[in-house]
Amino acid sequence: MLTASHNPPQYNGIKVFRGDSLSYTRLDQEAIEKIIAQGTYTLADWRSLGETVPFNATHAYKDMAAKGVKLKRHWRVVADPGCGATFNVAPALLKALGCKVTALNSQPDGYFPARKSEPTAESLKDLASIVKALRADIGVAFDGDGDRVAFVDEEGAFVNFDRSLAAYAAYAVKKAGGGAVVTNVEASMCVEKMVENKGGKVIRTKVGDIYVSEATKQSGAVFGGEPCGAWVHPKLHFCPDGPLSAVLMLQALEDEDQMLSQFIGEVPTYITRRENIACKNKRKYTVMAKLEPELKNSFLDYTNFSAVDGVRLALKHGWLLVRASGTEPLIRLTVEGESSEVANDISRKAAALIRRQVEAEET
Repeated sequence: MLTASHNPPQYNGIKVFRGDSLSYTRLDQEAIEKIIAQGTYTLADWRSLGETVPFNATHAYKDMAAKGVKLKRHWRVVADPGCGATFNVAPALLKALGCKVTALNSQPDGYFPARKSEPTAESLKDLASIVKALRADIGVAFDGDGDRVAFVDEEGAFVNFDRSLAAYAAYAVKKAGGGAVVTNVEASMCVEKMVENKGGKVIRTKVGDIYVSEATKQSGAVFGGEPCGAWVHPKLHFCPDGPLSAVLMLQALEDEDQMLSQFIGEVPTYITRRENIACKNKRKYTVMAKLEPELKNSFLDYTNFSAVDGVRLALKHGWLLVRASGTEPLIRLTVEGESSEVANDISRKAAALIRRQVEAEET
């Protein structure tokens, strides 16, 4: 797959998938990069190159989705592919399942002239206003390569990614009669609140859809997803899939006999704070190693600890996550609290601790 995901076209790269529908893991990628870097490969003989076979997978994709999704209502849907890879397949899938579809930005253009490739509240203002003006039932939008989905409810309000993830995760557990849900360390604690209320459990991974997909398969989870709209439906395959997620959301609304605002309305809203603290690349991992015991000592009331990706402490009324940026000279702090007061208190305390450690390491 050639893709820049939700980023501008200059970030295009190659994503490789295995036969079981998982994309290559970091170990797989590093093994290939090592072969290329060392030049320990041989050129194939021209007589054994085989052949390429052009294939339009739209019909196969629709057939796959139709086996997993059955809709009874004729949903009025406004779909916004954003000129990306789902320009044709997303409206076609919705129509094939009986929806009345109004399509926006459904002409392919890899420079994304209509809106930013990433579907956010800001980039989907046109979608939101059109959903409201047409009195549609729902709005759905996708990123450039179609692995992310975002929702606008029937009132024209953008739906927070964490809340849509938590609501659908709880539905998936309820429908399966229990089971695990996989998400990453940055997802809101509302995922636990919703999933555990339905008798399920939450498994947290590193940030990145491959980690979520891999853990979903290994754990036999009923659902996996990140709070950016990348959802994995293991009964059908292990790739994050925006159009499939959109129609499965419609099926969930039918099963629950709710509109989207009601479905999401059951999810508690928490307060999130984020802060980036400058730290030289050569120092940040040393700082992180020293921060772990200091954070534990400063937040003695923590209820759970994870070092899956950075340092994450679950607290009585919130949580904090400290991670070294993989691309910039920064240490990232993410905090969530049940109220602004709690979130601000955790954030101030953790940020001061990080700054002291950075200063001590750099002097």
